[in-house]
Amino acid sequence: MFVRIVKLSFDEKHVPEFLANFDLNKEKIRNFKGCRLLELYRDKTNTNIFFTYSYWEAETDLEAYRHSDLFKAVWSKTKPLFNAKPEAWSVDKTVSLL
Repeated sequence: MFVRIVKLSFDEKHVPEFLANFDLNKEKIRNFKGCRLLELYRDKTNTNIFFTYSYWEAETDLEAYRHSDLFKAVWSKTKPLFNAKPEAWSVDKTVSLL
């Protein structure tokens, strides 16, 4: 399993539109083959900055999602709202204490 972290920064005026689109699609993304967890975080200070954390069984599952019609639909509505280039990291989880 690995984790995909994406930092998203929006103009403040576009935040409600982003949140509405995320809410509309979050269950579909979470239920995509190989996705085991989907979380959205909002920066406490810069409330126009968000982070998505998604846990994937395999990199091939994430790649399948990134080439899916679902991703293309979500991204086509999200991309015009950015005020900075999104940043993304794929990381291996090494320790988790719950």
